[in-house]
Amino acid sequence: MLVIEGLAGLREHEGRDLGVGDWITVSQEMIERFADLTGDDQWIHVDRERARVGPFGTTVAHGYLTLALVPKLTSTIYRVEGFPAAINYGLNRVRFPAPVPSEQRIRGSVRLDRVEPIEGGAQAEFTVTVAPERAAKPVCVAQYVNHYYQ
Repeated sequence: MLVIEGLAGLREHEGRDLGVGDWITVSQEMIERFADLTGDDQWIHVDRERARVGPFGTTVAHGYLTLALVPKLTSTIYRVEGFPAAINYGLNRVRFPAPVPSEQRIRGSVRLDRVEPIEGGAQAEFTVTVAPERAAKPVCVAQYVNHYYQ
């Protein structure tokens, strides 16, 4: 795991790939729990029989579930230290180029795109690409923004 130390460390890694994380399996149980929490129980996510004859041949994860897994997917890649507070500021862009079939393994890779000063600290923009184990297209590409306060 890469440890980035403070503002100098963020600037040093600006424009660089930070690494690739560990695999996680997106289980049908995770998909169903997410459906219960969000109320998004569309058949393509939760009805195994109907999904079997649907466009993907199985149930698939919600795009927002894939996005919600980004902190877990990136937690084995890097961490930023040397700031008393780090805040998730939001997202600039999110795309879901391909579905995540139930029981598929996925992992993330991260690039630190830009570091800019803000009042009391720094804003860092990262791009995470979530890739499936056996497919050519990523399943999620998102640019997220964190604020680090000194």
